[in-house]
Amino acid sequence: MLYWVLKWIVVGPWLRVLFRPWTENMDVVPKEGPAILVSNHLSFSDSFFLPLVCDRRITFLAKQEYFTGKGIKGLFSKAFFTGVGQVPIDRSSGRAAEAAINTGVRVVREGHLLGIYPEGTRTADGRLYRGKTGVARMALEAQVPVIPVAMIGTYEIQPPGRIRPSIRRVGIRFGEPLDFSRYEGLESDRFVLRSVTDEIMYALMELSGQEYVDMYATRAKQIRADKAAATAGEPDDE
Repeated sequence: MLYWVLKWIVVGPWLRVLFRPWTENMDVVPKEGPAILVSNHLSFSDSFFLPLVCDRRITFLAKQEYFTGKGIKGLFSKAFFTGVGQVPIDRSSGRAAEAAINTGVRVVREGHLLGIYPEGTRTADGRLYRGKTGVARMALEAQVPVIPVAMIGTYEIQPPGRIRPSIRRVGIRFGEPLDFSRYEGLESDRFVLRSVTDEIMYALMELSGQEYVDMYATRAKQIRADKAAATAGEPDDE
């Protein structure tokens, strides 16, 4: 119930007035039945705008950190994601990742819309990073269409680290559904999973116009952090 209260009464009206979200090709989202919505992940606010423009409820597999944060932001995040029925996933081990995939398959087999960010985390610099193959596993095991979704402008309003978003217009662009039925029975083939995932990421790149980086976003963030730490440790020039 909280999902619809937030969408239509508490949060949604303000988002529509302030950010005036536009959509493109939203008719590709089925009126009923299962599908997986795969989106680029530019900002914390992505998880607000995509459900806002979709008539049907979307269940996201949300990273566990959204439910365990500290301070006011952490409390708000936990209350929001718990209240709207999002599913926390633990990404700390292979067993945890397998459990997350099983949860996603269960959601779509029950006839729902499942939302996934295949990069696994938000971009640190606005670029699109390599997708993880869990989304391919879910799509092949459940045999459901995959709909690519490009968030436009959300990085500019709220890049990682910014709590208060800037006010400007954002957009959500939907791509044509991707059919992977030709790979039926091959959900355990890691080469097939990588091929399917890369096809999904290519569709997202085409939709979003982002520069693609063939590296996992978590690795890119670690490299940036290491460089920042090294720079901070360098002595000042005299």
